[in-house]
Amino acid sequence: MVQWDALVDAALARLAARSLLRATRPIALALPPAAPRTFPDPGPWDRAAVEVRLDRATLQEWLAEGDEASVNLEESDGNLILFSGNDYIGLSSHPAIREAAVKAAQEYGMGPRGSALICGYTTYHKLVEESLAELKKKRAVPQDCLLCPTGFSANMAVMTALGSISSLLAVGRKPAEDERIAIFSDALNHASIIDGLRLVERQQEVVVFVYKHCDMSHLDSLLLRITLSASHSSDDIKRLVDALTSWLPVKHDESYAIASKL
Repeated sequence: MVQWDALVDAALARLAARSLLRATRPIALALPPAAPRTFPDPGPWDRAAVEVRLDRATLQEWLAEGDEASVNLEESDGNLILFSGNDYIGLSSHPAIREAAVKAAQEYGMGPRGSALICGYTTYHKLVEESLAELKKKRAVPQDCLLCPTGFSANMAVMTALGSISSLLAVGRKPAEDERIAIFSDALNHASIIDGLRLVERQQEVVVFVYKHCDMSHLDSLLLRITLSASHSSDDIKRLVDALTSWLPVKHDESYAIASKL
């Protein structure tokens, strides 16, 4: 991670020198947060988020889209257990979560007051970020955890942040080809990652290489193509590969982002 950290530090220094570095400023809300509640045992709400019922027409359309030809529709009662959603641990139906959401809406209203950099960042947002940072054994400061409205926006933000490094280091001009960040992406990556890559690629900030799904041989061939490119010096290639292989985003089922050395 040393090479990547050095790139990030250099980019932040450029922003600070141009007075473009911004920090979130939490707005203190009137009431303190409620005391935490614990539920040691499973409750009826645990399955409410994953057990659903479909009418016959909808179920028939759903099955027709996949490979479930062996399913006997006559024997199905329309009850399904979802394994494809994000709420697999049932937080949306948890009584403490629902009560807290109602309480927050009644006391503070609905919706953000603005973007986080203007006036939409509150002490509650900061508390969540610090709690998540502590959970993941990071320093409990906002810079080590950033809340995003959706997982889709989080993935897009990561991709655009990766791509923006080269532009920040080449202030006032488009980064040269040998200054761009190279990103190697699986062909079946989530649409949020693909959209983020398309955005930075369109801005000519990165060079994107797409390899066949889970095909490490194809990935190796793409890496070899770069290292053999006659348009780059050996020093440029070493810097490029060190920077890129030192940071690997992985999407876990728990929706945590981790970084690992290849």
